[in-house]
Amino acid sequence: MSDGADAVVSHDDVILSVEAVTKVYPGTTALKEVSFVVHRAAVNVLVGENGAGKSTLMRIIAGAEQPTSGRLVLDGAPIELADSAQALRHGIGIVHQELNLFPNLSIAENVFLGREMTRGRIHIDANTQRTKVRALLERLELDLSPDTLVEELPIGQQQLIEIAKALAQDARILILDEPTSALSAAEVEVLFRVIADLKSHGVAIVYISHRLEELIRIGDYITVLRDGRITGHQRMARVDVRWIVQQMVGRETRDFARPVGHERGAEVLGVRALSLPKKGGGYLVDHVSLTLHAGEIVGIYGLMGAGRSELFECILGCHAEAEGEVVLAGKPLSGRAIAERVAEGVTLIPEDRKADALLPILSIGSNMTLSSLRTLARGFDIDPKHEQSRITRYIGELAMKVADWRLPVSSLSGGNQQKVVIARALMTTPKVLLMDEPSRGIDVGAKADIFKVMRELSVKGLGILFATSDLEEVMALSDRILVMSSGRVTAEFEAAEATQHDIVAASAVGRRAAASLHETDAVRA
Repeated sequence: MSDGADAVVSHDDVILSVEAVTKVYPGTTALKEVSFVVHRAAVNVLVGENGAGKSTLMRIIAGAEQPTSGRLVLDGAPIELADSAQALRHGIGIVHQELNLFPNLSIAENVFLGREMTRGRIHIDANTQRTKVRALLERLELDLSPDTLVEELPIGQQQLIEIAKALAQDARILILDEPTSALSAAEVEVLFRVIADLKSHGVAIVYISHRLEELIRIGDYITVLRDGRITGHQRMARVDVRWIVQQMVGRETRDFARPVGHERGAEVLGVRALSLPKKGGGYLVDHVSLTLHAGEIVGIYGLMGAGRSELFECILGCHAEAEGEVVLAGKPLSGRAIAERVAEGVTLIPEDRKADALLPILSIGSNMTLSSLRTLARGFDIDPKHEQSRITRYIGELAMKVADWRLPVSSLSGGNQQKVVIARALMTTPKVLLMDEPSRGIDVGAKADIFKVMRELSVKGLGILFATSDLEEVMALSDRILVMSSGRVTAEFEAAEATQHDIVAASAVGRRAAASLHETDAVRA
């Protein structure tokens, strides 16, 4: 089977070409000389790991971003897209994975929002809008009134309303970013029928998904991105799952050195059938069970929407509606508030440090001590010598590059900000450290420092459970690896036995496979 882009392009059927596009952001190059073709009347699959550059490429095609260099060619002529509105005028539409609906407006109002049909350019022609939306709903096999408020719909139907918005724009090129992430099996079948109908009318579909079995079923062409570069382009009929995985992760599986010299201790965290219901039905976290031992690093690998962050939030007690059992060092935590769980010894380093962890107007030191002020108190006041001593200690232990801990935390680089968040967590003297994408948005040097700290903490007996979408990271750091997909744990590996191919394949388990797992569990129970 061929690896590359050999002889798959017939220029007669190419509607859009991306030619040698590079996109540079401050400190990073997201796309490097990318050339990508979109075939007319076909499903053009784009696949790659998180961070491979897919979203950047789609934003450029949809006009939301402009390339640093390179060009777009539509129908044989170069075009420049200043914004998304201009892309729409050229017939390029996009359905984002994240819903962009107004829940307090009706379906019809959402579909035509910003493009309202009018009478005499003054009054909105609501009746005509309803008629057109009713036809779109029938096309999507949705038995709904155009006047139904979006907030009354389950998440799967809301996803189909997003697709209805794109269909209403009569796009010649339609980009679908993870369109089945919130759909049931029946809704997926409806979507696939709609896509087949669009193809029959000459529409080019750009289809992004992590579900490999889904891609092989629906795709006509496949293009793989890795680290901002195209690694493969082929007709779908000529590839299989193994080819896709090889192009995504590379041919070589690197042998990562792992920490040695200590044995894992007793079980420090037990999670039993932990579930978080999803609005409209189903689960964000679907009956997850796992264990973590003292001195052990367990990595959770999963892609966007797998349920990793929600699992951590449930363990910390962020969702009162969560069901299941969490036991920390032999003590049940169910029903306890977040502060109580932190006091018992579990703490979280969130994925988005700027939004969920740091207070930019406070100093570096104040951000570090924020969660452990009680241990620094002397009566009603903070003991300044004790505070300074602890801050200085952790600045040294975590190798922070800090001119003065009294400066605002916003003055630090991303890597040093992450170290501040880690220091805050460690000051609570945890037994279990939950780390959600610990190396997100930091440079190579800071990443190496944080990995070193994680290893040292595990040697000292701390249990670490971390989530990542980076294959090399999960293999480099983990003693055990869990894979999550669609809210469930779909595989577990001892790190020494894990391969990149097996991990990626397990993360691509679709909803139907997850449902099958659920049914099997029910039978066993």
